Amino acid sequence: MGSSQHYGDFVRDRQYYKFCAYGFLKNLRFYEPFLMLFFLEKGLTYPQIGGLYAVRELFINLTEVPSGLIADALGRRLTMVVSFLGYIAAFVTFYFAVEYWMLFIAMAFYAFGDAFRTGTHKAMIFDYLQAMGREDLRTHYYGHTRSWSQRGAALSALIAAGLVFRFESYAPVFLFTIIPYLLDLVLILSYPRTLDGPRYGSTKSVRDEFAGVLRSLSTSMRNPTALRAVANQALYSGYYKACKDYLQPILKAAALTLPIAAGLAAEERTALVTGVVYCALYIMTSAASRRSGRLAERFADLATPLNATLLVGVALGAVSGGLHWAGLPTLAVVFYIGIYLLENLRKPMGISYVSARMDQQSLASALSVESQAETVFAAAIALSLGVLAGIFGLGVGLVVVSIACAAIGFLIRLPAERLPTEPS
Repeated sequence: MGSSQHYGDFVRDRQYYKFCAYGFLKNLRFYEPFLMLFFLEKGLTYPQIGGLYAVRELFINLTEVPSGLIADALGRRLTMVVSFLGYIAAFVTFYFAVEYWMLFIAMAFYAFGDAFRTGTHKAMIFDYLQAMGREDLRTHYYGHTRSWSQRGAALSALIAAGLVFRFESYAPVFLFTIIPYLLDLVLILSYPRTLDGPRYGSTKSVRDEFAGVLRSLSTSMRNPTALRAVANQALYSGYYKACKDYLQPILKAAALTLPIAAGLAAEERTALVTGVVYCALYIMTSAASRRSGRLAERFADLATPLNATLLVGVALGAVSGGLHWAGLPTLAVVFYIGIYLLENLRKPMGISYVSARMDQQSLASALSVESQAETVFAAAIALSLGVLAGIFGLGVGLVVVSIACAAIGFLIRLPAERLPTEPS
């Protein structure tokens, strides 16, 4: 597949750089550092925002597994193209939305795009590693490609801040996000057909392909160890997805108390501080993701770091919530950043842990089940956090949901065991 070079443990060939470019472009989401502020600008309350997030996760939940089945049975490249078209429809709807119900439609389009993307691209990466005979490098390889996603997010934060300055509104960032997503759509079409999954080179009918994938998925999901692996990985990612955007109102509160750019209007100061903090944050998460493999190698099995990072992450969320409630938003931001860092440290390990326990024929479907489990947790946490924040304040809401997640995490902690494809 083109020229290649050896760096460290794996080959960095043309396809490796395509995987990295995909993540970089995908995370040029100029709206992301300001999504919560966009909703607040429209006059929405925290319970209303929590409802939007919960609806988004519900729609993802409804389409997650079918999207994985379609990817495995019909081809993953086509599934990814459909995903990006869903995202673009969402961005257009967000920009033109003037009523609350229009935001629900935008969230539905976004959920459609998310559901068709999540497990599908990961399955492409792991299939590629299997074809190269390097399944043992799942954590390292996925961590490296994911680090480029975080670099894209870092650049995105700076560009987004500039766009908010230029247009004095959060809405235009959605339209500008269409540009990198169109480029990513073209990039996906350039992937080799061999990454289409089980459908590539198959002479079976579509009906037979679906039947085979369903049998394979059923076998994987009857394994109690696989189910616990999915639940453990999905809990923290769901917590992260539900809570991550609440960093924005905390940052806004901090921006108004810091002696920075005092001559600027409140919205401009918020944009400046948010852009700089998010850029620095994503540079750190990129480094964290890149080092996930090295962290995994320090343990005899992946269960130990996965259990530890889950509990530490939600503990940081509880501390941040307490500091925000106490009127210390700047310190709250520092601890909140830990939630992001631990998600990017543990995600490559968690996906590697889950995928190693799944049948390869239905890998996209199985990873879609993992993503679906994330959406269940994210929906419940988002709705709970929105309601609690509306009644008691954001700080108290964060403390309560973090403690609840810690309790669940303790119940579904992973047993110590090691597979041949895990670090030794």
